[in-house]
Amino acid sequence: MKKVFVNGYGSIGSRITKFIKDDPDIDVVGIGKHSSNEKVQHVINDGFSVYVPGDKIDNFKNYDISGSIESVIDNCDLVIDASPGGNGFVNKKNIYEPKGIKAIFQGGETIFNDNAVADILFNSRVNYTEAFNKKYVMQGSCNVTGMGRILNPLREKYADKLARFDATLIRRWADLEQTDKQTVDTIEMTEQPHHATDVKAYFGNDVPLFVRAIKVPTKQMHLHIMDIRFNGNAPTSNEIHELFKNEYGVAILWTAKGTKDIRDFAESTKFSFKDTNMLHIHANMTTSTGDTIQLMYSDDQTGIVIPENYMLLQAMLFQRDYKDALKRTEKLFNMDQKKKLLEEHFSKKD
Repeated sequence: MKKVFVNGYGSIGSRITKFIKDDPDIDVVGIGKHSSNEKVQHVINDGFSVYVPGDKIDNFKNYDISGSIESVIDNCDLVIDASPGGNGFVNKKNIYEPKGIKAIFQGGETIFNDNAVADILFNSRVNYTEAFNKKYVMQGSCNVTGMGRILNPLREKYADKLARFDATLIRRWADLEQTDKQTVDTIEMTEQPHHATDVKAYFGNDVPLFVRAIKVPTKQMHLHIMDIRFNGNAPTSNEIHELFKNEYGVAILWTAKGTKDIRDFAESTKFSFKDTNMLHIHANMTTSTGDTIQLMYSDDQTGIVIPENYMLLQAMLFQRDYKDALKRTEKLFNMDQKKKLLEEHFSKKD
């Protein structure tokens, strides 16, 4: 059994912890908390031991703390760092590197410049085996993860015919649980978004991918609008849908009018956290015109990276075969069932 410590209990930390605790090969030894607030008690109520920075233990005297982060990771095989963006790099330098502990970092970090947390950015659909025996790996953000799930199947089937990808990312303003973060009545433009550079880190620097990003006042997922240009005539819409029909973590929906429709349905069927953990191709919006496929898909921003973290954990700790890792992921996340329910509910009407 491998011992895993989750440092942080926000959108990502809380989700990945509640899934991996059901893996018989994993012992979640505890959760790292850095701020003394009511969320500490939430973690304890969820049945997990809480550890805090050694120099802040006195700040947590009102809670039943199990000890310091520095001491508990001495007995761990891997840390999933789910702390806010930028803190992962600090944790790596101050704790993980000195103690020689393996760590997974999240999309708020970088693999570039002096603040790099790793030399590899992970996408299970593209570079699963490259994480074998790595000490530090960065899991891509939700948007970056989603683009990998779309781009790699296209490359596998149409490699010699692809000319260019142009993606517009319409990003959510905040996560569902971020009640302290108000959505602002504006459409915010992002200069030089990191997403294209991050995708090229695992997909190849020569990929003709161009990305624009804007942020809109919603908490109901991201939406990607992608123009896929081919050398010569593009495939038909049906051919594109057929390509993704059996793709893990991709659902093909016909009648969803918006991202909230999908979230509301997820809640009605009691999906964990209202998450689908996948992409949703809005098939009624797919068009094939001349040399271009216009594709639109929504990205479950709070859920899509959680099974990815679990795939990465399996690669780093167990070096499992990809198909075996997928089977184990399915056992915990039930994504095939979620996909079936979504596709049936939002099926094409005659």
